[in-house]
Amino acid sequence: MSAQEKVKAQAEQVVGKLVRKGAHAMHKNTLAAKGAALEARGRMRSAKESTKDSFRH
Repeated sequence: MSAQEKVKAQAEQVVGKLVRKGAHAMHKNTLAAKGAALEARGRMRSAKESTKDSFRH
């Protein structure tokens, strides 16, 4: 996994979690869903890069 993609995936997960938790605290369901989607996108990006690395070796 390239370092840049790894950082990007981790950042999306962290930002998504913060947005989701903050939105839940303010009772903003739409924003919470967007945060959850961002977090999931970060997890999927990480999984994709891990899969690419496993086939590269």
